[in-house]
Amino acid sequence: MSRDRTSDDAMLIVAPEGRDASVLLSLLRDVGIAAQIDETGDALLRAIETGGHAGAIITDEAITRVGLAELRAAVDRQPPWSDFPFIILVRRNQREARTTAGLEQSLNATLLERPLHPASLVSSARSAVRGRLRQRLAARHLEDLEAARGELRQLAASLETKVRERTRDLAAANDRLTAEIAEREKAEARLIQAQKMEAVGQLTGGIAHDFNNLLTAVIGSIDLLMRRLVGERERKLAGNALLAAERGAKLTTQLLAFSRRQRLSPAPIDANDVVSHMSDLLARSLGPRIRLETQLEPNLWSALADRTQLEMMILNLAINGRDAMPSGGKLKITTTNLSEVPLDLRSDLHEGEYVSIAVSDSGKGMAPSVVARAFEPFFTTKEPGKGTGLGLSQLYGFARQSGGTARIESCEGEGTTVTLYLPRTLQAAEGAAASIPKSSGHAGARILVVDDDDDVRTAAAAIIEELGYSVVAVDHAPEALDLIREQRFDLVITDVMMPMMNGVELAREVKRLRPEVPLLFATGYADVEEFGDDLDPSMLVRKPFRMTELASHIANALGIGREGAVDLDKVRRKRDA
Repeated sequence: MSRDRTSDDAMLIVAPEGRDASVLLSLLRDVGIAAQIDETGDALLRAIETGGHAGAIITDEAITRVGLAELRAAVDRQPPWSDFPFIILVRRNQREARTTAGLEQSLNATLLERPLHPASLVSSARSAVRGRLRQRLAARHLEDLEAARGELRQLAASLETKVRERTRDLAAANDRLTAEIAEREKAEARLIQAQKMEAVGQLTGGIAHDFNNLLTAVIGSIDLLMRRLVGERERKLAGNALLAAERGAKLTTQLLAFSRRQRLSPAPIDANDVVSHMSDLLARSLGPRIRLETQLEPNLWSALADRTQLEMMILNLAINGRDAMPSGGKLKITTTNLSEVPLDLRSDLHEGEYVSIAVSDSGKGMAPSVVARAFEPFFTTKEPGKGTGLGLSQLYGFARQSGGTARIESCEGEGTTVTLYLPRTLQAAEGAAASIPKSSGHAGARILVVDDDDDVRTAAAAIIEELGYSVVAVDHAPEALDLIREQRFDLVITDVMMPMMNGVELAREVKRLRPEVPLLFATGYADVEEFGDDLDPSMLVRKPFRMTELASHIANALGIGREGAVDLDKVRRKRDA
């Protein structure tokens, strides 16, 4: 049976004689207790049987009128959760006492003698309301519990079916897994091979630019020497050197895969000198958002290692650090003398003196579980296509094969430090190769050369002077722009990959300032990929280049004939037309 929700909160007042009902109603409402008058007692009987109302205030004469037997019968029929509360107002006389005798035992009743104090009635009414509220809360909890039990019975009934279905699915999955094992083994073998090939590509791309710069200086210098040599024997030797350098240019795509049994050429080296000579390469590799710092031991000992491999290891660590700082940061290279082996390295190193080279980044760091596996071949946390997992394993193999070791220290959110330990040698370190000297020639068309590599810039300037042009060479784009604003040039030859401002950005500024000045781009094969259509292939001079190739490009850019004669008036008339 449905009930009025508002009536559930109200007390029924059953007082048929006199003004008792209206007085009680006024008293309860004054203290905030909802109440309503039941003149006949019918509403009381319905409330008991349906579980409605918060309780009832009933006088002893009303009990006589309603009927004690009817009340008890209604109480017997009330819902299981309900224990309807009564407040019975009784008078002190023998007849009424007999009427109400035993009510406290058979009903949930509170007896109050009249005349009564209002505070007693209010307190009893509030207790009845609170008790009725707790009954209804208990009823709702019982309903929820029963509903949960029903759902549990349904789940229990379907559990066996679900278990059978799940077992069937697992069996089918196991069958598929068994059938795919052989194919997976083949796929893993192909993946390993692909990772090795990717490692070769990564290493090649990382060093191609500077290797080509080196060969540009070598080939350009030999070209210049051959123009000055008159003896047949000397020219033949220079020609052989030139052929060897050109073959070296082809090796940029043929690097060997990493192996701990690779053939090293250890020699005494100055790690400070290695780091210093790599600073330009590292700065270009890191990009403008990462600051490179060095802390080099002033009196660093000589270390015994393969210089070329060490340079590659430092470059790989720098690139790893760059990838760990996508939003920018700081990369620091530190060199230190170790007069004794630290306790935590004694399992890897023999007693003796060592030189340490540490590369630290301020990136996202690594979890301990990642650090534990970082030296494993092909283990990588980078996205597919972003890394091979060979860099750190190659570093560890190089260090061990050199008689040293490597360690990683990292904390998530605080960066990573990779330290390479190399054995000390008492032999003096080998010095770096000297720069190629400039050569001079006669004046001609004015050409501005911009290249951040000293050797390439020197060789290119010498070749251009040998061709009969006047040349000005600078090492960065901002200085070149200052010269272009102040002086006249007939051609600008610029490297593509440079710090602060690359060659393409420089070209845009040159065209804005001097739209009539032609440009050429000197570049290694790996430089131009990211610039897309911004670089016209006809404007590219590939490194390493021969003197004849550069002469042809300059002649085409200036509009000079094959004989190479420079007619400045003709060039300027064509430019001004």
